Amino acid sequence: MKTLQQQTLWRWICVRILALAVGSVVVIALCMWLRFAVESLWIQHQMPQALRDEFALLRAHPASDPVRFHQIVDAWWGISYSDPSIASADWLTVAILVVVIIPFIVVLGLRSARPLAAQFSHLAAAASAVSEGNFSAQAAQVDNAPLEMGRFTQDFNTMMQQLARYDRELRASHVAMAHELRSPLTAAIGRLQGMMDGVFTPEPRQLAMVMKQLQLLNRLTDELHLLSLADAGQLSLNKSVTDLTVLLRERAAWLAPQAQEAGMQFSITSDASCCCEADPVRLGQVVTIVMENALRYAAEGGELTALARQTPAGCELVFCDRGPGVPPDFLPVMFERFTRAESSRARHSGGSGLGLSIARGICSAHGGSIHASPGKDQGLMITITLPVGNIRA
Repeated sequence: MKTLQQQTLWRWICVRILALAVGSVVVIALCMWLRFAVESLWIQHQMPQALRDEFALLRAHPASDPVRFHQIVDAWWGISYSDPSIASADWLTVAILVVVIIPFIVVLGLRSARPLAAQFSHLAAAASAVSEGNFSAQAAQVDNAPLEMGRFTQDFNTMMQQLARYDRELRASHVAMAHELRSPLTAAIGRLQGMMDGVFTPEPRQLAMVMKQLQLLNRLTDELHLLSLADAGQLSLNKSVTDLTVLLRERAAWLAPQAQEAGMQFSITSDASCCCEADPVRLGQVVTIVMENALRYAAEGGELTALARQTPAGCELVFCDRGPGVPPDFLPVMFERFTRAESSRARHSGGSGLGLSIARGICSAHGGSIHASPGKDQGLMITITLPVGNIRA
């Protein structure tokens, strides 16, 4: 991308207008001066030497003998030389010069305005392509365009790159969404069809299998609804002063049976209270998602440590497991919808691929963030940052 070193639009326009105006006046004045200078030199060259010397003295001091001065001028320059009429040769010369200069001014003006017009043309062409659905369209950067136009073009191209990325993500999300919703729906329909055809006996066990698929479908729709609210900035929060250390212990106690079954131990290493203004239900949902992910994908590590701590910018929740971790190229996209690593995030493990996206949406609604990084020794470290908010002492 080119570095912007152009002039501002105001200066760009002023420089060109003033250059044309001043240049036109200077050219006309220079032509008039040349006309008088050449005529004067030519006439004086034709004068006798004695008359030339006399005229030089009178020209230096015309008041000494004005009658003689005008006699010489009228005799050699013509009686109409001093005529103040609008039809005099001087005004005729000015008119001719103006007529000759105007086409040059027009040509130079149009040439000077070409970068601005070209930049607008590129932007208009790119916008037209976008209106037809081509989100990869880019506007070319024109040299010597005004600074504001250069910045506008760069911002337009950046916007189009983001729009193209959003379009790709949206298409991929729709495909993944249809696939995720189709799986439980197909399973439930197949099981019901089998019972209607007599393949399966309509007993409680078969009905429970159908109910499980319908519950999974209902969960997916609820998660997608929550994500749509978070993306639109409409996720409602009931904030109150929340002790994050207490919240971690509550969630750990709630998931203790699953942890024991998976052979994992939750270790809450923070003892001091860490308070911030947050929605305890939504934030508890985030903690549950992170802990369930550790149970699902890092149980072989045997331990998940979590702590809450105050920072100069607010509060942090830090989770560290000792599992296999994730590939480095998966870290930037692991909070996107329906993303799973090749092996550990397989569908049969029970994840929908929406949990971490929901966690990110809830953290964003709180004005915070969530990100993942490799653990110090092994495993994965997930850090949640939250602002303190308006806590009254």
